[in-house]
Amino acid sequence: MARRRTEKRRPQPGPLRDSSVDRRLWVFFPLLLVATLLAYQPAWHGGRLWDDDGHLTKVELQSADGLRRIWFDVGATQQYYPVVHSAFWMMHAAWGDDTLGYHIANIVLHAASAFLILCILARLRVPAPAFAAFLFALHPVQVESVAWMTELKNCLSGVLYLAAALVYLRFDEARDRRRYTIALVLFVLAVLAKSVTATLPAALLIVFWWQRGRIRWREDVAPLLPFFVVAIVGGSLTTWMERTQIGAQGTDFRFSFLERCLIAGRVVWFYLAKLVWPANLMFNYPRWTIDAAVWWQYLFPLMLAATLAALWMIRRRTRAPLAALLFFCVTVAPAMGFVDVYPFRFSFVADHFQYLACIGVFALAAAGAGLAAGRLRLAPAVAAVAMALIVAPLSALTFAYSRQYVDADTLYRETLARNPDSWLAHFNLAVDMSSAGRTDEAIREYRDTIRIKPDYVETYNNLGALLEGRGQFADAANQYRKALSLNQHLAFTHNNLGKVLVKLGRPDEAIAQLKQAIVIDASFAAAHANLGSAFAQTGRLPDAIAEYTATVRLDPTSWVYRANLGMLLTRAGKREEAIQQLQEAARLNPSEPALRAALTDAEQGAGQGPKGRGQDGSDRRAQPSIDRH
Repeated sequence: MARRRTEKRRPQPGPLRDSSVDRRLWVFFPLLLVATLLAYQPAWHGGRLWDDDGHLTKVELQSADGLRRIWFDVGATQQYYPVVHSAFWMMHAAWGDDTLGYHIANIVLHAASAFLILCILARLRVPAPAFAAFLFALHPVQVESVAWMTELKNCLSGVLYLAAALVYLRFDEARDRRRYTIALVLFVLAVLAKSVTATLPAALLIVFWWQRGRIRWREDVAPLLPFFVVAIVGGSLTTWMERTQIGAQGTDFRFSFLERCLIAGRVVWFYLAKLVWPANLMFNYPRWTIDAAVWWQYLFPLMLAATLAALWMIRRRTRAPLAALLFFCVTVAPAMGFVDVYPFRFSFVADHFQYLACIGVFALAAAGAGLAAGRLRLAPAVAAVAMALIVAPLSALTFAYSRQYVDADTLYRETLARNPDSWLAHFNLAVDMSSAGRTDEAIREYRDTIRIKPDYVETYNNLGALLEGRGQFADAANQYRKALSLNQHLAFTHNNLGKVLVKLGRPDEAIAQLKQAIVIDASFAAAHANLGSAFAQTGRLPDAIAEYTATVRLDPTSWVYRANLGMLLTRAGKREEAIQQLQEAARLNPSEPALRAALTDAEQGAGQGPKGRGQDGSDRRAQPSIDRH
């Protein structure tokens, strides 16, 4: 009886059926948009960062056929998120490489997500829904998702996820097929934008349990079964691509189930702590050392289990805290450590992993603030001012933190100031310095990377390339050998070592390395070219011609390869074939004066060996760059 009297005083939460209220909420959208734009103003013109080159539309995908490949060629893009990459494609068509448009798009989408949260919470009769919306929009933990162009994945998928949730809640009221279909389509698009949104059907079941105190099979579970199927397919595809295409495998990912539980418990408390006290936020957090023999590491999962148990015990008084925590855990689950994702190589946590998960915490905070304001009988204006006093410093922190995302150099230096052992920051800073011609600084950063992460093979290859460029061939060869000691299946490293050995006057060793590069990748044109040069250096002219012929077949548009082949054919006395190759080389590069001299030699039958220019040309093509990870 006592419980019934309580329910009369405070009705069970349920959907808000007055659609006119939804219309009145639109007044908040311009406020959210302006506040978000101002908070992120320092990042408006931010440059390209770490993974942006892998997500912004590549040259080969900028055509109409490129758009087709985005959808139907799995592997054409870094991850199979065709909705996001289609958005990138359309933005590139609209404003090219100007980063302002990409940043404004992220900010507008983020504000739209905040507005959808407002609509959802108002429909669910959560007190102070606007407070939750502004917390979501302006909390500094969201900066990584909004200020980083790559995280259009979060911003766009977030809008689709929340739109699907809102439409499904309306379907739950009226049970009409049209709304159900729209919700399902929006959910499919959300998963195709980022598969972390696959947690939506589980999140909806938590909401229904919070509303009604139970979950009904026919009304609640059965309609969501198609959503779960989409979620499983999308999540499985992403997991497969993370392992096979992106590289989420190896020693960095070898954890027992017990160790993964230790990671998961710590992840949850880390994220919750950053929401409550957003201090010392950074792009790359230190990677924890997980050790099942260390007793205190068990405290994190045990505290989480105890908290869930305690909240379950008070569910008859209020289900809201348990629902909020369950929503948080379910939504962040794909990044809790049970599924391998590539960023775990650098850290088990990243701010952008809790982009959607934080909604549950913000909703609970707003509900608590709203109920407190009601009990204190605060006037609406006074309550709004009190909540604004909480949001304002968060907005100021967001403004300050977003300054770090203006360019890569600033971001990595700020990261190193907070996490000096961030080998990711050292490595990427080295890559950027190398691109800018700051070789000495780049070498120092690569050596710091090796000191912290001695098993990261790409560092040795990149350092070797810099040393090779400075003429330190012996040191470069040592770096390439260290890379191969970690991974023998790197065709580009075998190739680089081979051409350095040619320069060191050790052609027989070079030939062995270059042959191995071709065994690994038979289509590696530069390796064939360098092998041809090595054969020519040892006087094996027929073998050299055969390799350059293969090179021209693989890369018929290279005038350098054709010129080298033509000069080898001249040397072998094959005058007509030589002239044909040299004429084609001259057509491809009519401004190269050395080609006229080579043609004259061929026409006169004066066989001369491949010029130094040809070898240099091969070398230029034989140094593939390493993508930043």
